[in-house]
Amino acid sequence: AKYIMALDAGTTSNRCILFNEQENVFRRQKEFTQYFPQPGWVEHDANEIWSTQIEVARGYGEHRATAADIAAIGITNQRETTIVWDRKTGEPVCRAIVWQCRRTSAYCDELKEKGLVEEFRGKTGLVIDAYFSGTSALDLENVPGVRARAERGELLFGTVETWLIWKLTGGKAHVTDYSNASRTMLFNINTCAGTMKFWQIGHPQVYAPEVKPSSCIYGEALAQYFGAHPHRGAA
Repeated sequence: AKYIMALDAGTTSNRCILFNEQENVFRRQKEFTQYFPQPGWVEHDANEIWSTQIEVARGYGEHRATAADIAAIGITNQRETTIVWDRKTGEPVCRAIVWQCRRTSAYCDELKEKGLVEEFRGKTGLVIDAYFSGTSALDLENVPGVRARAERGELLFGTVETWLIWKLTGGKAHVTDYSNASRTMLFNINTCAGTMKFWQIGHPQVYAPEVKPSSCIYGEALAQYFGAHPHRGAA
């Protein structure tokens, strides 16, 4: 294998870059749609995030590279954007809530008024803010039927890297890494437990991704996405 494939899932576009030992030899980028349904609200279509990311990733063939030339795939991503989807169909329950979205600001103020600022800071290392994924996921549970489906174990929660890895592996890997988990306002940085614990905010435990080290093998990408040879990768 000659190359490492980097997937850069950004806020306004997705990129793919191939690296060899000396330099990057291929780069491709595609923008996706930004939705602003109300003042201060920002959303993305998770399916469009996936489709644009896999489209640019498949472009590696322009460099005359083959699937066998790619040693591994890594992901870097917009870290706090929140997605909830059906574990069987892979269909998101609604649009993703982007890290820029301020819709849960009032709820964050309620948590502060309850005197929870230092508890959150002590456990997560973060201030209480709508920027992070925890309260965004709670807002998605306000979509009719979503809370009940989550409690029945039908749904999965994740940020963008979790979503992309789940899609690339055909639903076999529901994971995140310490770096991304630490930006959710749900992860105890003192214990670095194997699963995110939805404490204080009250999410169903059943749909949290497994948390793993940032540098490890998370799974293998399905051969159908790259022509041949399943690829191991790390976020």
